Amino acid sequence: TGARARSRDKGPPASAPRPARARRSSPWHGVASWLWVANDDNCGICRMAFNGCKVPGDDCPLVWGQCSHCFHMHCILKWLNSQQVQQHCPMCRQEWKFRE
Repeated sequence: TGARARSRDKGPPASAPRPARARRSSPWHGVASWLWVANDDNCGICRMAFNGCKVPGDDCPLVWGQCSHCFHMHCILKWLNSQQVQQHCPMCRQEWKFRE
């Protein structure tokens, strides 16, 4: 009949869901990597050689934490003073305690 033909010409009702679009995804490819090789001859904070430290008026003593990480005394003191809550080793993040 004529009424059916007119309803077919209007298309789907406005409330009909739209067909989902296919989405393409590309595989993720890393473009760089970073690795910091710990060297027992360098301070883990300033990365300067332990025997090459040049702090004016200081003999630049070395200190160890109970975690066995070693730093220049002035470097670890500056690091610890910058910590807001709990003081951690900058290398392993354990609570910092000076080795006795």
